[in-house]
Amino acid sequence: VPVDFVARAIDHIGHQPDLDGQTFHVVDPHPLSLGDTLNEFARAAHAPEFTLRFDRRATSMVPDQVTQIVSNIPAVKQLKAQVLEGIRIPQTALDYMGNRANFTAEQAQAALAGSGIACPRLHTYAWKVWDYWQRHLDPELPTERNLRRALEGKVVVITGASSGIGKAVAHALARSGAHLMLVSRTEEKLNEIRDGIAAEGGTAFVYPTDLSDVDACEAMIKRVVADHGHVDILINNAGRSIRRSVEESYERFHDFTRTMQLNYFGAVKLIIGVLPGMRERGRGQIINVSSIGAQAFPPRFAAYVASKAALEGFSRCLAPEVAHDGVVITNIHMPLVRTPMIAPTTFYDAFPIIEADEAAEMVVEAILKRPQELSTRLGKLGEVVDVAAPGFLHLVMTGAYHLFPDTAGKSKDPNAQKEVSVEGLALAQLMRGIHF
Repeated sequence: VPVDFVARAIDHIGHQPDLDGQTFHVVDPHPLSLGDTLNEFARAAHAPEFTLRFDRRATSMVPDQVTQIVSNIPAVKQLKAQVLEGIRIPQTALDYMGNRANFTAEQAQAALAGSGIACPRLHTYAWKVWDYWQRHLDPELPTERNLRRALEGKVVVITGASSGIGKAVAHALARSGAHLMLVSRTEEKLNEIRDGIAAEGGTAFVYPTDLSDVDACEAMIKRVVADHGHVDILINNAGRSIRRSVEESYERFHDFTRTMQLNYFGAVKLIIGVLPGMRERGRGQIINVSSIGAQAFPPRFAAYVASKAALEGFSRCLAPEVAHDGVVITNIHMPLVRTPMIAPTTFYDAFPIIEADEAAEMVVEAILKRPQELSTRLGKLGEVVDVAAPGFLHLVMTGAYHLFPDTAGKSKDPNAQKEVSVEGLALAQLMRGIHF
């Protein structure tokens, strides 16, 4: 009930004569069920409402002893904890839902009779509560306060931090209170970013590493743990992208091996390096910066998409193994981002591309929400089409292959140098962000 109603009711009752020694429950005399309460807030938030209701009387047929035995099974307890964490409901709220106490309002209502003080119906003020919560209290809002709450004192490893998405993420987390571990091959650039973060009031440390060397990956993680005790969040952002058809790669098998070495084997080595500590502490997150290409399978990206799909497959298989230890693995399906990785390819100049800062916002969202997967609407559409109408997706991508030329200078085909056609530009706008 609203606090102003409670305050006015207590004030009024406290000033009435001959009521000493009595008990007054200042509650809603016409309380709503849990389902109706949730639906009031769903309407205020313009969200879908619950239509299926669960009758608690159905559980009364089950003996309490059986319920307690089942509830105390470790696997059941862990599953329950994971479900509650996923829907952001604390255990204490669940315990309250099972409280069978009944607080009647008859005496309070009698004492308030004629005062004009009454408990307002929830629908008259639910929107105010929702609006205030949404603007000020939502723990998933990408605010500096929420980031600090989530990351204060945490050790965060960011690979590929010398440029592009990694650099943008480092600056996005600069004032979060986290200890940022900046990892890439170029020490000079890392030092510049570290100094910039320090100027913003943050803390960063430099760990130059060739992430395509699995032994170097292992050594780097060991140094980080030795220096800082553990790793709370690993952001696998470093990657190599190659836009080249398989036909143009007949004599370039190293395109596939070197892409897999960095994008898959290096990332897996880092994951294996941080997992034991995360599981021991019962908390941790691994964020893999994947690609929308792993949802839509664009042509000319066989090497790149295969490496990202491999990491995603590994992570999805691993996630259930570590969920009970409080470790979350998040795969982010990034759209095409303007980074130094694509800078040499002028072909992309004609395409809609998001900036690195926008990509960093997706990483921040992943940290605050800890989802299993994060992607764009277009990426989700690609997944749905692939399942519902795989032939149609194949047709679209076949058309894309013929509409968009090979990268200039990488093909013997004289048509490779031509500009993107009007039809190609139209398709690019319809499928914003997919790597062609």
